[in-house]
Amino acid sequence: MTGVQARLQTPGASLLAQRDIDAEFRSVFIANAKTGLEPVAEVADLSVLAGRRFTFGSESSTSGRLMPAYFLSEAGIDPEADLAGRPGFSGSHDATIDLVQSGSYEAGALNQQVWQARKDAGTVDLDAVVEVFTTPTYADYHWLGGPGLDERMGAGFTDQLRGALLALDGSTPEEAEVLEAYGAGALVPTEAAHYDRIEEIGRALGLIS
Repeated sequence: MTGVQARLQTPGASLLAQRDIDAEFRSVFIANAKTGLEPVAEVADLSVLAGRRFTFGSESSTSGRLMPAYFLSEAGIDPEADLAGRPGFSGSHDATIDLVQSGSYEAGALNQQVWQARKDAGTVDLDAVVEVFTTPTYADYHWLGGPGLDERMGAGFTDQLRGALLALDGSTPEEAEVLEAYGAGALVPTEAAHYDRIEEIGRALGLIS
């Protein structure tokens, strides 16, 4: 969402690339095991979260706030009216896990990449936290180039930068380190139309004016 906001606020900005995993990204809804909530199969089934103490991640996060709020609305839940009080904002995906695990919130949503990383690292108690639902896919993070790059850096620089990003394939230790830091196997092309849905949802939720 912040990429969409930046592009809308910066006429002439161009999309450079996205991680391969961002073409089909997902969020995960989790719950404290003491709630008795169990995994559900459909977006509509997220209605089980009505009346629960719920936390998003950062207020501006696509995977921790924007898309989870959208999927809740698709299940008939208004996050401002149908939860137990107004939803919280933990500030990060990791904090969302910790707050739900401790019982400070009964449920929450975060990005799938962080959830999987925490499970792989063994730093989430899967006896205390239930994975309720993994969302359908959507487009997420992307890199933008400002409209003045070629004037500042020389003619053709934007295209050269895009080419350098897309050429990262992990074939050298340095490239592998960069891709690992971003949790990606490669960087891939993208276009503005891939983010039309993000813009539409952001406007509907009042997060993009």
